[in-house]
Amino acid sequence: MLILQALFFPPEQPGGVSSMVPYVLEKFNKRGWEMELFSLPKRVRGKGTDEIKFETFDYHKYEGNLLVDKYIQTYKDYIWWTRMRVTKKYDLIHAHHPIAALAMKHLFPDTPVIMTIHSSYERELFLNGKITASSQEHDFLTSIYGELEANLDQLLTVSNSFKNYLADYVQDAERIGVIPNGFDEKRFRPMPHENAIPQLITVCRLVPAKGLDTLLLACAELKKRGQNFVLHIIGDGPMRLELEQMAVELDIYEETIFYGYMLHPEEFMPFFDIFVLPSQAEAFGSVFAEAALCLLALVGTNVGGIAEQIEHGRNGLLVPPGDALALSVSLEKLIADPAFRYEMARAASEKARKTYGLSRVIRQLRSVYEKYDHDKQEAL
Repeated sequence: MLILQALFFPPEQPGGVSSMVPYVLEKFNKRGWEMELFSLPKRVRGKGTDEIKFETFDYHKYEGNLLVDKYIQTYKDYIWWTRMRVTKKYDLIHAHHPIAALAMKHLFPDTPVIMTIHSSYERELFLNGKITASSQEHDFLTSIYGELEANLDQLLTVSNSFKNYLADYVQDAERIGVIPNGFDEKRFRPMPHENAIPQLITVCRLVPAKGLDTLLLACAELKKRGQNFVLHIIGDGPMRLELEQMAVELDIYEETIFYGYMLHPEEFMPFFDIFVLPSQAEAFGSVFAEAALCLLALVGTNVGGIAEQIEHGRNGLLVPPGDALALSVSLEKLIADPAFRYEMARAASEKARKTYGLSRVIRQLRSVYEKYDHDKQEAL
């Protein structure tokens, strides 16, 4: 069985899809499966000219909207690049982005195409203040879910929470399968260490949806209470200057280190004590599983896939999104009690290894892939 894993852009960054799919491909290939990786180079722009038509809605009513026009052109570019580069006939195509999925089905209508929906672009734009819930952009992007359902052979997603989110935009949400992300445990090497001052770390894009303003407010409250800590922020984005200025104004700049983008934060993470990320929403939240595999105590918000990873008080702590006081209280519990901190970290690591190990993903995906191999054999 020859399978194509179709990404959007090349897997250049760790985390989520980019972190998982190449490892999945490697594991399957080692077990005798034939699997290849495909993506659209970032340099390809404005090449596609195919006429686009959706089955479930007319996108032309959105023409002239900059975001929609860019999305449609990228779809055309993906078709153009795929037509040039994909010359084999695959038994199954597994896509990891709506554009990749629709382009593949457009070009290979007789090939089964399944897709894992890893996140929601419209929700990210909404939470980051770029669009409103009643905007043309939101209507267009949420209409894509119905188009995927109508055209693809199988939809998968990464958490039950995100499946429930998708239910508002598809006809039959029960047909959506759930396979949480998985991680190659060999990448993560917890290091024994003794930090005299507790080290907090967060890894994310610096955008409003990640709630870093709430984190800085919580850290300012910790300092007022006399708690010692250092906060390490790994990542870059449009909010960096604003967050740095906020740290100055809150008098925690000396306790806060902004690193910018880092290619492999999992190599750096094991030397810290507490991972914290107060996101407003996460379809899965891969970085929590990665931090758990590095033996860090976890603090997150009670939203989406985070709440499916963390059982409050058993393998981490959950707080409401946007609640800086509750976040400071949870952080203080872990800072002030090293034994409790270690117990949370150990429990988080055990759950991550059991639930989010790559071998589990391989088993679940194999059962999905074999269904299409079986269907093909029956048709012969």
